[in-house]
Amino acid sequence: MSTVAWWNCFAGIAGNMALGALVDAGADLASIEGGLAKLELSGWEIRSEQVLRAGVAATYLDVAVEAGPQTRTYTSIVAMLERADLPERARRRALEVFDRLGRAESRLHGVPLGEVHFHEVGSTDAIVDVVGTCIALELLGVDEVFSGPVAQGSGMASSAHGSLPVPAPAVSVVLAEAGAPIYGTGVRMELTTPTGAALLAGLCDGWGPVPAMNVVACGFGAGTRDIDGLPNATQVLIGEVHAGEGPDLEGAQPLVVMEATVDDVTGEILASTITALLARGALDAWVSPVTGKKGRPAHVLTVLSDPSHVNKLRAAITSETGTLGVRASTWRRWPSARNFTTVEVDGLPVRVKVSAQRYKAEHDDALRAAAKLGRPVREIAREAEEAARTTPL
Repeated sequence: MSTVAWWNCFAGIAGNMALGALVDAGADLASIEGGLAKLELSGWEIRSEQVLRAGVAATYLDVAVEAGPQTRTYTSIVAMLERADLPERARRRALEVFDRLGRAESRLHGVPLGEVHFHEVGSTDAIVDVVGTCIALELLGVDEVFSGPVAQGSGMASSAHGSLPVPAPAVSVVLAEAGAPIYGTGVRMELTTPTGAALLAGLCDGWGPVPAMNVVACGFGAGTRDIDGLPNATQVLIGEVHAGEGPDLEGAQPLVVMEATVDDVTGEILASTITALLARGALDAWVSPVTGKKGRPAHVLTVLSDPSHVNKLRAAITSETGTLGVRASTWRRWPSARNFTTVEVDGLPVRVKVSAQRYKAEHDDALRAAAKLGRPVREIAREAEEAARTTPL
């Protein structure tokens, strides 16, 4: 049996909302504070309050600090976590959270990871939120963490770098690289903060609806402000999954599936779009005919992507087809290991893909050889595959 936590981020997520939800679900706050006291971190206090957010009871946590905002480097935070006497799994989780955020900041500001300076996320309250959340998960015995789609606000938000668009650049990069599904709400405020996004990216083993489990606890962590018509809170469900139940995600690779439905794009454009997407890193791409609005013939363009390529592939789908929208979902896949070997057929090179299941000649190579030799492609492919079976890798 394993214990699972599932985040319901219908109003986004922030560091204190995540920690508050776990305390609301039963994690002992005094024990969390005891674990945090082992950090080389002083001048902080956690204040807990039971509040209502749009009629929903939730725990609101406020981390009060003596000094003003502090800036710490990624390197100094990692050193602090490695020196602290924390449960090993809590330490690993916290390091992963800051690693996710550090790599995002490195990319956004063009500096090496070791030189990244955290502003808001390096302040004392953010470190308490992150490490406290990881300790709370350990207290609840959580083995795996999952999340549903993550709500985003709109407008502008203040930061140490000045006013930034919502969602903030760090939020967008962290969630995109994690393959997290997101959606907009139109709420004119920041719903998901960089700390909240990094917690999801660093902790989550997968994304999607509530997994099959027996729910044993539920908690709501409140945000600071009230929102008209929406409980400003993050929900967490804690449940038990028995061995053999639910999907086995061991070794699964996260995969983002993007789709666009178009009814005014020619076959020539769709073909060139697929070529462009594969050239930009898509794992696969294809077109399926459908019947659209008002009985119009249409096509669904489907693209498989590694989470790290989502942004550039989404931009390519939009620019190549002119579609007004791209939708996405997160899947998992178990790719088989494969290698390539090159053999000769009548003196011409042909690459062959080799896996435990089969040998498969690369069609483009077989096509070129067939054209030069004046022979059928299928014969060239068969001879190449037979030669590969006897060629050491």
